[in-house]
Amino acid sequence: MAFQNLTFSIRPRGKPLKKLPDELSIPSSSTSLELYTSLAQASKTSLHRLRITKGSDGTLVPKSDLTPVLDTGLRNGSTIYVRDLGLGPQMSWRLVFVIEYLGPIFIHPLLYFFLGPPQPSFNQQLTMVVIMLHFLKRELETLFLHRFSSATMPLFNIFKNSAHYWLLAGVNIGYWVYRPNSIATRASSLFATYVSLALFIVGELANLKDHITLRRLRARGSTQRGIPRGGAFELVTCPNYMWEITAWIGVTGITRSLSTLVFIAVAVVQMGLWAGKKEKAYRKEFGQKYTRKRWVMLPGLW
Repeated sequence: MAFQNLTFSIRPRGKPLKKLPDELSIPSSSTSLELYTSLAQASKTSLHRLRITKGSDGTLVPKSDLTPVLDTGLRNGSTIYVRDLGLGPQMSWRLVFVIEYLGPIFIHPLLYFFLGPPQPSFNQQLTMVVIMLHFLKRELETLFLHRFSSATMPLFNIFKNSAHYWLLAGVNIGYWVYRPNSIATRASSLFATYVSLALFIVGELANLKDHITLRRLRARGSTQRGIPRGGAFELVTCPNYMWEITAWIGVTGITRSLSTLVFIAVAVVQMGLWAGKKEKAYRKEFGQKYTRKRWVMLPGLW
């Protein structure tokens, strides 16, 4: 017998929401995202703070507008557990990314034109070009390519993330590279500079290719993902990070500045931690379907 509506018994997991209802009814044709939305409206809280698991086996109910509630295994009369993630003030992932990448885009031209010498060297000019291309690419990917597993992140993250890009990639690199007595003003091997430029171009294009692969694994509005395959994904868990590092090695060869290495060192540590978590998530989510990787980001190193 098909039910027109599905009624669920609701139990809190952890500290309960003050207005969490004991029951909730939704149309049987609802998606799992609509379940989250209805529960958020009933409890007068943000749906991004909610985590719903099934009472039968404790598995997570995905927050997806492409997954019918009935496909999650929930049935009329099922018990669901609701946890308040208590994340505090939130901001969208997309907006945080846009703001953090804007820093270097504004800072580098300012330092280039107001701090640099009247006749910038070839390497200083090339640094300006590749830095701008890198972060403009990041902005375009954020606006038109990336699909995020969560809609929001804690507001505090905007200050932490922006410090990394505005200070380390913006002020730090710009000041030490564009000033009149910078090492970038000294004569350098054109061959070494062009090899570095080639590394930058290869890294950026390969990184873009991997981002397109990752986008295709997640349908619009869905938090569910697939297993990335092909190319460097057969070698490491997150080849997009590997290519990001490759591009920045190219930038370092152009600038010849320790300031660029400082930025890379911090970025490598952070990306390595993210890649390790991603590998664990793939193993947990896909089990034997997933081919475990020995290296998560840099073959033979990490």
